[in-house]
Amino acid sequence: MGPDIAHLATGEPGANAIGESVSRVVARARAAQQAFDSYSQAQVDEVVTAAGWAIIEPGRNRELAELAVADSGLGNAADKILKNHRKTLGLLRDLQRAKSVGVVAEYPERGLVEIARAVGVVAALTPSTNPGATPINNILNALKGRNAIIIAPSPKGRKTAVRLLEFVHAELDRVGAPRDLVQVLPPPVSKAASAELMRQADLVVATGSQANVRAAYSSGTPALGVGAGNVAVFVDESADLADAAEKIARSKIFDNATSCSSENAVIVHASVYPAMLAELSRQGGALLDGMEKIRLQHAMFPDGHLSSAVTAQDVPAICGIAALSRSGLAGARFLMVEETGTGPEFPFSGEKLSPVLTLYRARDFDHALSIMREIYAYQGNGHSCGIHTKNDKQALKLGLEMTVARVIVNQSHTFATGGSFDNGLPFSLSMGCGTWGGNSFSDNLNYRHFLNITRIVRTIAPDEPSVDELFGAYRTKHGV
Repeated sequence: MGPDIAHLATGEPGANAIGESVSRVVARARAAQQAFDSYSQAQVDEVVTAAGWAIIEPGRNRELAELAVADSGLGNAADKILKNHRKTLGLLRDLQRAKSVGVVAEYPERGLVEIARAVGVVAALTPSTNPGATPINNILNALKGRNAIIIAPSPKGRKTAVRLLEFVHAELDRVGAPRDLVQVLPPPVSKAASAELMRQADLVVATGSQANVRAAYSSGTPALGVGAGNVAVFVDESADLADAAEKIARSKIFDNATSCSSENAVIVHASVYPAMLAELSRQGGALLDGMEKIRLQHAMFPDGHLSSAVTAQDVPAICGIAALSRSGLAGARFLMVEETGTGPEFPFSGEKLSPVLTLYRARDFDHALSIMREIYAYQGNGHSCGIHTKNDKQALKLGLEMTVARVIVNQSHTFATGGSFDNGLPFSLSMGCGTWGGNSFSDNLNYRHFLNITRIVRTIAPDEPSVDELFGAYRTKHGV
């Protein structure tokens, strides 16, 4: 999910020095967490609100967004401002409605009482694509569970993370909470330091490249990593085409498609393909001809892999890199290419992390389902897919048959997958993809993943079935 942001060594010191440096940070985090562990729910919620204000405050939000674009060269500041605001606001709404201290659930009929407990110190590997929004999301979830958290940023995102923490610390000071609850790894950013942090922490959360996710899962510490995105959506013959095109376009161009939830392929029912193409064109899409597609492919996938030169760039920049000079192309909001195949020989069938959309034509729903399966067999298995339709049975069929954790119906995928004010998913920037995507969870990452649960267990009336109750019908049916 996202470009490769593996924390590469930048003149890193020796292993002993790295270990000692990380140990000092972790020790401070543990001391702060022990003090935080005694906070009441009201005190915890005030700390969470304080940390949220660190990025919600408009001036700080703008500064962080502009810094992120200046340092990473990815996306655009206006959309990052909206992302920082919307994702944080939605998450704070979710957290204000949740209990995370003391008794959080009671089930008298089962004799169970559930108590929320902290996991301890969280190590959070965060990506260059969202160097403000993802760290604050992790910070708020961690603090809700009375944990300390240490951010391990990507090299391109470190300045943003450091500035964000300055704002967070100012707010923690305001409410009298320990600053060391939220820290960032000291420089230099390095793979070795991130690995050492993961080894010493109690929980690892990894968002970004699959290299980072694999490192998290192999760190020896309990880990939550997310899968790769490569969203495909189906537009069937019953869809409101104008509405579908507007939502797809708005989602596709947001922050220059930095999101792993951005549509990468649109599969269109053949009977409405010309009309849908016209609607997408009305939304600012420009369809490339055969030679233009070849040029773009050489520029985007020079060695068969997505080039960082085009990642999260706008259309004029991509046209310049690919030498696409046809009048009008540079003025488009997004580029479109038609495709028939999938897999490595058809790189446009994969994740593009740029305002480039791949179009497929499907004879019917079953054909669309077959194309979608092939796309996810290549990239994106487990993440999410979408459908624009008036036929609820088709949406259900996707849920029953596609190996994805989310099926997004009649929505802008980028805005819906990570939680929205008009759907019921938790607000998050990290989407678990289940075993299909090589992950240990299939939810949107949320505060519950940052908790241990202790259960008090009391006796209840015995509920022991007889052998005949369990096996009677089976034995009668099979003559056992």
